[in-house]
Amino acid sequence: SRPAEGNAGKMAAPMRRETHSPEPGAAPYGNFPNYSRFHPPEGRVSLLPRGLLRSLFPAATRPLLGLDVGCNSGELSVALYQHLLGLQDSNSSLELPGAGKELKLLCCDIDPELIRRAQQSSPFPASISFASLDIMDSMAREPFLSSYLQRFGRSSFDIGFCMSVTMWIHLNHGDRGLLDFLALLASLCTFLLVEPQPWKCYRAAARRLRRLGRHDFEHFRSLQINGDMAERVTRILTQECAMELVCSFGSTSWDRSLLLFKATGA
Repeated sequence: SRPAEGNAGKMAAPMRRETHSPEPGAAPYGNFPNYSRFHPPEGRVSLLPRGLLRSLFPAATRPLLGLDVGCNSGELSVALYQHLLGLQDSNSSLELPGAGKELKLLCCDIDPELIRRAQQSSPFPASISFASLDIMDSMAREPFLSSYLQRFGRSSFDIGFCMSVTMWIHLNHGDRGLLDFLALLASLCTFLLVEPQPWKCYRAAARRLRRLGRHDFEHFRSLQINGDMAERVTRILTQECAMELVCSFGSTSWDRSLLLFKATGA
């Protein structure tokens, strides 16, 4: 699954770790070096309707700000950007209607090596920024995000993306960490697109670690939030984080739901 954020207490400033192995179990934070090869971006973006940004922000006159948490090496971030702005069609790149005129996308990941690759390969460096950040480390996160938002005179993002990240937060930070993470995203974003991993992925991730002879995920056996994770994440965001479910865009071929939420006060 997709990269997420590590244990804030142990690696607030993550260095290159021994996570760049072809064996998926060797990426305990989901920071797989070739993630897009086995879950290609098209599998997600094809579920999103054309003109989504325009329908969500019909009257936007300023640049829209997006936040992509756990962006890996950026392939999905770029695909989302292109899809949302209608840039897949060669004819439409010159005339971006309505809210599609401008989107600034901030993408972060715990793994600096993956971020380096994303920066090197990005086709839209003026609009998409990639940064190495442990989103669960408040000491690093708060000044960094505040600084970015202040550049645009903003205090929050218009839309956030959390694509196959929730499991890695959950496994590495426990139930409390997942609740805090979702509350953070809800406080930062007017709209939030979430792709939670199903519970079977938790079991598979734990099996891979054991097969490698590594310690199990610290919190795996004590998680009380379990079962239907799309339903559990939806319940947390709607009942505890002041968001409402706007739409479910269906499931990817690898059985993950794409869920769009909106802050109820927005």
